[in-house]
Amino acid sequence: MVVLDLSAFDDERFDAKRWINAQDPPSTASSTAMDRHFSDLEESLHEAFDRISADLSKRTSEAMLSVPHATRDVARLRDEALSLRSSVSSIISKLKLAEGSAAESIAVLAKIDTVKQRMEAAHTTLQEAAGLTELSASVESVFASGDLRQAAETLAQMRRRLFAVGEVAEFANVRKQLEVLEDRLDEMVQPRLSDALSNRKVDLVQDLRQILIRIGRFRSLEIHYTKMHVKPIRKLWDEFDTKQQAGKPAGDNAADAFPRSSTSLSFSSWLPNFYDEVLLHLEQEWKWCMNAFPDDYKTLVPKLLVETISTLSASFVSRINLATGDVVPETRALTKGVLDILSGDMPKGSKMQAKHLEALIELHSTTSSFARNIQHLFSESELQVLVETLKAVYSPYESFKQRYGQMERVILLSEIARVDLRGAVARGVGAQGIELSETVRRMEESIPQVIVLLEAAVERCINFTGGSEADELIMALDDVMLQYITTLQETLKTLRSVCGLDGLTHGDGISAKKDTGLDKKESSHSNRVMDMVSDEEEWSIVQGALQILTVADCLTSRSSVFEASLRATLARLSTSLSLSVFGSSLDQSHNSDGGSSLAGRAVLDVAALRLTDVPEKAKKLFNLLDQSKDPRFHALPLASQRVASFSDAVNELVYDVLISKVRQRLSDVSRLPIWSSVEEPTARPLPSFSAYPQPYVTSVAEYLLTLPQQLEPLAEGISSSEANTDEAQFFATEWMFKVAEGATALYTEQLRGIQYLTDRGAQQLSTDIEYLSNVLSALSMPIPQILATFQTCLSTPKDQLRELLKSDSMNQLDLPTANLVCKIRRVSLDQ
Repeated sequence: MVVLDLSAFDDERFDAKRWINAQDPPSTASSTAMDRHFSDLEESLHEAFDRISADLSKRTSEAMLSVPHATRDVARLRDEALSLRSSVSSIISKLKLAEGSAAESIAVLAKIDTVKQRMEAAHTTLQEAAGLTELSASVESVFASGDLRQAAETLAQMRRRLFAVGEVAEFANVRKQLEVLEDRLDEMVQPRLSDALSNRKVDLVQDLRQILIRIGRFRSLEIHYTKMHVKPIRKLWDEFDTKQQAGKPAGDNAADAFPRSSTSLSFSSWLPNFYDEVLLHLEQEWKWCMNAFPDDYKTLVPKLLVETISTLSASFVSRINLATGDVVPETRALTKGVLDILSGDMPKGSKMQAKHLEALIELHSTTSSFARNIQHLFSESELQVLVETLKAVYSPYESFKQRYGQMERVILLSEIARVDLRGAVARGVGAQGIELSETVRRMEESIPQVIVLLEAAVERCINFTGGSEADELIMALDDVMLQYITTLQETLKTLRSVCGLDGLTHGDGISAKKDTGLDKKESSHSNRVMDMVSDEEEWSIVQGALQILTVADCLTSRSSVFEASLRATLARLSTSLSLSVFGSSLDQSHNSDGGSSLAGRAVLDVAALRLTDVPEKAKKLFNLLDQSKDPRFHALPLASQRVASFSDAVNELVYDVLISKVRQRLSDVSRLPIWSSVEEPTARPLPSFSAYPQPYVTSVAEYLLTLPQQLEPLAEGISSSEANTDEAQFFATEWMFKVAEGATALYTEQLRGIQYLTDRGAQQLSTDIEYLSNVLSALSMPIPQILATFQTCLSTPKDQLRELLKSDSMNQLDLPTANLVCKIRRVSLDQ
């Protein structure tokens, strides 16, 4: 018997042949064994078929028998569902009828309840009115008993019943009576409160506090507490005047007859001790109030400090003002300070100095230390209380901070005025080079001095205002830098005079002067002056002029570095003074329990404290800080433009100096008589000799060949490191090309001015041009096409010029120039 796996017959892809082949016996079996295997397989299949058929018949019969029972069950369930639907419909109808009648009943009950409430309110009001009348009649007896607690309770009940009665005309006099009685009770409490506060009676103070709170007069407690404790602090403040008076000479008019002694007590040295005493007093009050006023000490003691500063404010500002004047003998003798200087209440010529502002910053630093101690002492108070307290601490300096920009501008202008920027003075022959070098040295040394002054101003702004006046600082720095560069430009003009360049204007590398009228006279005068200058003096002037390039380079680099540091400072301010600090920190702190968040504490910065009260200024400042994030932003826009203008003016001056000798030597080339000369006839033929270059061109050539040696010292100064070697080489080559191009342009202009050339003149001019071209080639300079055209046309015989122009198939000649040469040599091209 073969065991069959019937699962294969369930497969949808069942293949009978494949299944039979899978049931083959091993290949090694004999044919008899194979027949027996297939016979068993057939028998197994028949038996499996029989079992399956029997099982299917049995299950079919059982299913046929269960159909009537299922039909009866379905019919029964349908009848029950219909019955249930009918019941639910009946219940819904009854509920709708009940709802209608219940709503009417509820509305009636609501009206009845409203009437009941009104009746109860009227009853309560009548009771309160009766009680109020009774209390009004008996209140005097309560006051007469001297029981302040009972009196406070009676007045509190009267106010509560007055509120319940409302605005009833019959009780208007009671309302007035209540106000009078509350004032009376307040006056009765004050002496006892003063005694309790003075003798530190905690229990009595708390009882009196409850009495005042009961009648709504807690503000009276705050005022009385503050008034009492301001007195000892005010006494400490007045001790300074006492000590000042003790240091003055005796006599009624001693203060007017003698200036303050230099050994008298200074406010800057006294202020730290005053702050220490105040801090000690506040610490004692804070500890005592924690027991006496456990619910109020976090606001009561800070309010004491605020009121104290408010009381001393005018005197504080006056003392700060005088203290700033003490550091300078002139203002000290006049008993004046920075506010007096800024308002113009000073003798003519009195100026504000950096020492004044430094003294102010020192005082502000002392106050900042006190503010940090106060912040630590009042750390348990709410952030808003801390903000108001610290604002009060810094408030004496507000009038100074508002005028910070003006102060900084005056100081910087005064400091720059002390920098030695004398212009050059024209001296006798032989001294111009020395004067030029000295002036350039002063200009170069002034640049780092001015940058240091500007950096000090930035530091002063951060130290004094915390950066809140950064916008005013930027404008002041820009104005001052602009003024300084203007002074440099004026100095540059004096250098032009020393270099003998008064009559020259620089445009395209060629003198714009025409040899007519006054300009011709000025040019000839300049030439005569230059003729009087020795070669040594001339090269000295050239070296001095080249040194001016270092001035322009130094100004450009130092101003760029300073502007970059200024942008970095603005970026730091933008981070520390972000708008989120002002917008959300206070709200966050009010929602927190106890201490404020770190973001909230950022608002206690000295700059943030100011800007919270001046939203317009804050908006202006943050616009500036946002702009500073742009890479194209110029912190000093006007100064940046003027620096570029100054560099251009320096380059123009240096070029004019370097080209001046060339211009001088070439000034009359077009009018040389040799151009129109002819060979004189001789009795006998003489041998012909080659022409030699004329002195004007040899002089220019020698100058150009010597110029690289003059550029070397300056280039070596630039290439202080190996990294700058290429830059120095480029610098020297660039200026060499500029001068060579300028010399070529000047020479070409002179050649264009020649009116007539004989054959002899053409031969001489060709020799001159060839010599200059060889020099330019030796300097690795390209030969301009116009100059090459002159050379070619002048070296060609007169009768061959026409053919030369016709044969120029490669366009190697400049045709306008070639035509001009033909015209000068009187060669007609019309034939």
